[in-house]
Amino acid sequence: MIALGPALPVSRRSRIGVPVGVRANLALALQRGRFDIVHGFEPGLPSLSYLALRDSHTLGVATFLSPERLGYPPGKPQRERLLSRIDALLATSPEAAEAAAVRLPGDYSVVFPGVDAELFHPAQKGKRIVVEWRPAGRPLIRSVFRELRELPDWELVLLRTKPLSGRPTIPRTLSDRVSVRTARDGAARAGLLNGAAIFVPALDGLDRVRLEAAAAGAAIASPPGIRAQPELAGAATARLAEDDALREREGRENRKRAEEQTFAELAREHDALYRKLAKRRHATRPGIDDPLSGREWIVCDLHMHTSWSHDCAIEVPDLLTHAETEGLGAIAITDHNVFGGALEALAATTSLTVIPGEEIKTDGQGEVIGLFLTEEIPRGLPFADTLEAIHGQGGVVYLPHPFDRMHSIPDAATLRRHLDEIDVFEVYNARLLFEAYNEEALRFARKYGLTMGAGSDAHVLQGVGTGALRMREFHDRDEFLVSLSSAQVMRRPKSLLYLQSLKWAAQAKERVR
Repeated sequence: MIALGPALPVSRRSRIGVPVGVRANLALALQRGRFDIVHGFEPGLPSLSYLALRDSHTLGVATFLSPERLGYPPGKPQRERLLSRIDALLATSPEAAEAAAVRLPGDYSVVFPGVDAELFHPAQKGKRIVVEWRPAGRPLIRSVFRELRELPDWELVLLRTKPLSGRPTIPRTLSDRVSVRTARDGAARAGLLNGAAIFVPALDGLDRVRLEAAAAGAAIASPPGIRAQPELAGAATARLAEDDALREREGRENRKRAEEQTFAELAREHDALYRKLAKRRHATRPGIDDPLSGREWIVCDLHMHTSWSHDCAIEVPDLLTHAETEGLGAIAITDHNVFGGALEALAATTSLTVIPGEEIKTDGQGEVIGLFLTEEIPRGLPFADTLEAIHGQGGVVYLPHPFDRMHSIPDAATLRRHLDEIDVFEVYNARLLFEAYNEEALRFARKYGLTMGAGSDAHVLQGVGTGALRMREFHDRDEFLVSLSSAQVMRRPKSLLYLQSLKWAAQAKERVR
C-alpha cells in the first residue's frame, strides 16, 4: 500500500500545481511499486494525492479532512474520472463528508482522525483554559473573555494551529492572564494540552486537536447549539471552571473515549477496509493446462447489430456473409432491445459460430448485453434486475462501453456493486468517439481482474471485425468462458467519421423508402 498526504499544493501558477518532475517520479513509483492500495488524503486539492488516485491502476481510497479544502478537480468529467477510480470514500467528520459529497457524490464513511495516546495524556492539571483560535471565531472568544474576568485564578491560552491565521486582540484587563501560542504539530501541542483543564474548540477547528485535548484528559466546553449561539462557549467554560467534580469527571470520560480512537485502532479499521476492498478483485485462474489448447484460434466479434435494431440497416444474411469474408470465426448478434436478429442468425446456414444476444437498455444505468440467451429480455428494468434476468437464462453478462460518457452509462458505484455478476467487461469498442473511454475500461478491468471482451459495435458492414478477440474455438457457453481466459484483444479500427457517415447514409435511405 502507498499512502499520500498531507496534500499541499506546490504551486498556484499551474492548473495542477505539481511540477512535471515530481509528477514523473510519482508515475514511476506507482508503476514500479505494484501497490495493492493507493490511499490519498485531501485529493480535493491539486496535489500528489489527487494525481496518485487519478493515475493509479489499483484500488484507491480517499480521505477528506477539511470542508474548506475542496476545489479540485474543477471540471465535471475530471471529477467523474477520479470518482470511478476511488473504491472507498472516507471523511474525518460529517461536515467534511457533506462538503466532499457536493463535488464527489458517494457513500462516505466517517472515521476518527486518530491520536497518539502516549504523547497526549493527562498530566497535573492547573487552572488553564486552552481556546483554539480562528479569526471567524471572535464571538466565541469574546464570550470566554467575559467569563474569564469572573475567574481570577484561571489563565487562558489562545492556540493557533495556522501560523498565518492572524493574531487575536486581547483586552488590556486580561493581558497578564492571556497568552497566544502557535503549535502546528502534535509534539508542539502535547505539553500545552496535557496540562490544560478545559479546552474550547473553534467552531471550524481541527477535529484532530479536539481529540488530542480529549486524550489529554481536558474537559471540553462545546455545548449543543454552539454554532448558532457562540456565546454558549463562555457559559460552558465558566460552569466547568466552577465545578471541580464535573470538570474532572468529564476529563476522565474524554480520556476513556480517546483511548478507543488511537492510531492503532485507526490502523485496524483501515486494515479491515483494505482487506474488504481486496476481495472485490476476481480471483485469477491458476496456471493449469488450457483444456482448449488443441483448438484452432479464431477471431470473434462480440458486439454487432442487424436491421432488427432501430438504428441499423444490415440484413442478417448480408452480415453473416460479410463476417465470413472478413475471416471471422464467431460473432455475437446483439441488437438493441430485440432478440429476433439473433434467432434469425441462428437459423441461417453459416460457417460462423453465432452467439445469440441482446443489448438491453436498463432503467437509467446504461446498457447491458446478454450473451447465450434463449429469449428476449424487456428494456427498462433496473440494472440489477437486468443482470438477474440474463443469468436466469444461463446467459453471460457482457458490459458494453462502460465508460462512454457520450451516452447513458452505469455510475462507478453501480459497477463496483455488481462486480461479481459481470462475466465479461468490454475493454475495446471500435465505435467510441474518444479512445480514453476504452483506456478507462481497460484500467478498470485490470484493477479488478475482470474477464475482458471486445467488439466492433458495428452498425454498417464496413465496421464488422474492427474490434474483436483472438480466442480458441468454442461450441457452447462454458467453452466460450474457458476460451476467454486466454483471449487476446484485437484492435483494427477504421475512421469513425467514415463509419458513422455510412450509418447515416443507410438510415437516410431507409427513411426515403
